[in-house]
Amino acid sequence: MEIFVLNLSAVCLYLAFLLHRVSSISEAVPVRASSPPRGWNSYDSFCWTISEEEFLQSAEIISQRLRPHGYEYVVVDYLWYRRKVKGAYVDSLGFDVIDEWGRMIPDPDRWPSSRGGKGFTEVAKKVHAMGLKFGIHVMRGISTQAFNADTPILDTLKGGAYEDSGRQWRAKDIGLKERACAWMQHGFMSVNTKLGAGRAFLRSLYQQYAEWGVDFVKHDCVFGDDLDINEISFVSEVLKELDRPIVYSLSPGTGVTPAMAKEVSGLVNMYRITGDDWDTWGDVAAHFNVSRDFSAANMIGAKGLQGKSWPDLDMLPLGWLTDPGSNEGPHRTCNLNLDEQRTQMTLWAMAKSPLMFGGDVRKLDETTYSLITNPTFPYIIGTKGNTRKIKVTPPHLSEVAESNTHVLGLTSCKDPKANSWSIQAHDQELEEICWKGKSGNKIGEPLCLYKSRALLSSDGEMIYKQQYQGKVHLLASKGVGVCLDASPKWKLTSKELRRGSFSKCKRDANQMWQLNPSGALISSYSGLCATVNLVKADVGSGGIRSWIATGRKGEIYVAFFNLNTEKTLISTKISDLAKALPGKNLNGASCKCREVWSAKDYGVLQQTLSTAVGMHGCALFVLNCD
Repeated sequence: MEIFVLNLSAVCLYLAFLLHRVSSISEAVPVRASSPPRGWNSYDSFCWTISEEEFLQSAEIISQRLRPHGYEYVVVDYLWYRRKVKGAYVDSLGFDVIDEWGRMIPDPDRWPSSRGGKGFTEVAKKVHAMGLKFGIHVMRGISTQAFNADTPILDTLKGGAYEDSGRQWRAKDIGLKERACAWMQHGFMSVNTKLGAGRAFLRSLYQQYAEWGVDFVKHDCVFGDDLDINEISFVSEVLKELDRPIVYSLSPGTGVTPAMAKEVSGLVNMYRITGDDWDTWGDVAAHFNVSRDFSAANMIGAKGLQGKSWPDLDMLPLGWLTDPGSNEGPHRTCNLNLDEQRTQMTLWAMAKSPLMFGGDVRKLDETTYSLITNPTFPYIIGTKGNTRKIKVTPPHLSEVAESNTHVLGLTSCKDPKANSWSIQAHDQELEEICWKGKSGNKIGEPLCLYKSRALLSSDGEMIYKQQYQGKVHLLASKGVGVCLDASPKWKLTSKELRRGSFSKCKRDANQMWQLNPSGALISSYSGLCATVNLVKADVGSGGIRSWIATGRKGEIYVAFFNLNTEKTLISTKISDLAKALPGKNLNGASCKCREVWSAKDYGVLQQTLSTAVGMHGCALFVLNCD
């Protein structure tokens, strides 16, 4: 009996020790992105040309003026490693600065504190001293420059060059040249993550970022049409292992669907769901339907990498800007009028998108400042399922029938609708692969693509033959030497409708497709499956939209959006709000109401909320109901 008591005591002590250890570990791991991240990104104002001096000037202003409003990240966007010299541009080759291991390091002329192998260490220290967090943009895989130089690979676990099977591994062993980034062909390519050497290279990158003091990574050309699920998965695992918590962001979001995002949302903290957003009304309007779809799929604030994940509507191109793909810094004002800017800010806030301001903060005018620091937005909690469409009058005018067009898109191969392709043979030499699924087209022929054998190089490389055995090129017309691309060869903006991109046929994974027995047409570039949808040519360009969310103190936020080209009266019944908010009993309730942008007090509402909203404008109401 005494022995039993002693053993029980020992067990209890051991269990207490384990519980204490588990508690200590959980306390030691900070929650990443518990709310949508806020900050500033250099792309919209500087493209790739920003210098250390310009960046730190911007960070100082953000610390003083925007940090009190929750803007805590300052992010250097892409090509911080490119020398700013004659001949260098977005997709140029041979102008980048790399270390002996083929890793990108800051251009020392633009970033002088990086000299002596310091990387971004000094910049990060200064940013942290300002009370901010430091972020960088990185591309997929390995650079073409490192591949061509065939640099050795750093083994951070053992130190020195990576060796396996009795030999040293180098860049050309891991780089997948045929999987170059579709819209930066000369810049970067995927690495083979099935190889230990490929994984070692990626690990060396992110360990270096952590050593520099990086808090945020924007990982580009790995999502949407450019999906590289293997690289995303491995990078996510590496980030879990690091001593430094780094928020993980994916870009771009061209062609993203909720089905596709569900495969990655748990691996990251934020992910783009549109193409690049610039200061045009078409780009703003293109975000309404996709943000609605992600809200309906309960993706907003879902579980992410050691925290939460957030669908990202892209940066806010407001204030003083540059142009996409430019070699210039900020030189022009935003093209959106004030109503359109308010519409953008309101949608981003209601959809709980991360807020990354893109304008030049050194020329931050009071109107833009008031817009991005509106005190209402932090109180919109909009947890998943809380933000949704409500019934409004008049109905969505954009649903009126207009001209239709077929759109080739990509989706997760787990999506049942992907299994809708079949072969249609005309003769021994001519076959078509045709879409047989539902696309909304009741009249007319199905969309078909001509099947062609994958091109081989002149010597018929055996490796290439084996790698693309059973894969085909797809042509829009018989005998025409242009093939279907999985991802367009240029970066699409949000407003650009993806109808299928064709370019000159070549040996490229972006043009390799395989039809499996279930009827799925699989891209060798992204592993995604092709689909066809019939959409209205002007979808999203007109009509009205509405969103609802709850606040921290029980208040209700209702937003009306007018996408039409004329002023429109928009109304909703208080009773309809209750239908959109389960658990809220608003029957017979009276609600005190004010509108945020006009600061108008609407007094007590009994049955109906109604207002006239100008062209491309919005109204954001705050309701406190009995």
